[in-house]
Amino acid sequence: MSNARVLATGLAFPEGPIALPDGSVVLVEIRAQQLTRVWPDGRKETVAALPGGPNGAAIGPDGKCYVCNNGGFGWITTRSGVHVPGPPAPSEYLGGSLQRVDLVSGKVETLFTRCGDQPLRGPNDLVFDRHGGLWFSDLGKRRTHDMDLGAAYYMTPGGGRLIDAVRGVLPANGIGLSPDEATLYIAETPTARLWAFDLTAPGEIRSRSVSYRGEAGRPIAGLGGYQMFDSLAVEASGNICVATLISGCISVIAPDGRLVEQIETGDRLTTNIAFGGPDLKTAYITLSGRGELIAMDWPRPGLPLNFLNR
Repeated sequence: MSNARVLATGLAFPEGPIALPDGSVVLVEIRAQQLTRVWPDGRKETVAALPGGPNGAAIGPDGKCYVCNNGGFGWITTRSGVHVPGPPAPSEYLGGSLQRVDLVSGKVETLFTRCGDQPLRGPNDLVFDRHGGLWFSDLGKRRTHDMDLGAAYYMTPGGGRLIDAVRGVLPANGIGLSPDEATLYIAETPTARLWAFDLTAPGEIRSRSVSYRGEAGRPIAGLGGYQMFDSLAVEASGNICVATLISGCISVIAPDGRLVEQIETGDRLTTNIAFGGPDLKTAYITLSGRGELIAMDWPRPGLPLNFLNR
């Protein structure tokens, strides 16, 4: 935390940072329901209003910003004055969707609100593969007495259709791809468990013979104590960097499940990480409790993102 630099303050639950080549960072403000651009001098610019709950963002092959919209949270104010997500009232929930935003004009398009007969409940995080297909997680919704199971979907290149690829995650939050794109990673929030799914082709999960719930993935890591996983990014080495709630850190996990290190951020609501800078050794981290975007020198380079860091 000693090398952290605060780039922006006063953000309303920031998430989904994208470090653009021009030095600016695009992110969502979930509570403010908007896509925001933070310039190197700290100036904030609203790119687009996104009613509901914009939750994750990524640049696609067309240069536009794709956004997972969770449909809206209810907000709980803690005794310390921090706003945290909670179950939405029916009037606060607009339905989940996958959206696309033109960063120049601010035009917003809603691409999908369902996959076949299944409504998107709470789209959360997303990553493009080298083919132009899009993986995204669906956290679902938590209510007072029950909650949805999570899922992951794949949008085929060109956006022709969605594939219902992963079901039954408890629930699904951060999502990412290994450097060779042979493995899909999904982080479960309340269990602080990281799952790995073997891919046989774009959008296709290798089936496994398992003894319990019919899981298609392999649990490669789980943290003890009261910690929860949020969004993630992958290093060029293949390590998975997962924003970790409650303990307020980034947990760096090797592909074999070994916990490499936990880098503290000072905010219990550390929600996401992205890599940028000329050598991809700058980590941009959203501190949602403080409403800040910070940058940190990172000990290892991040994995170049398709259609962004080429």
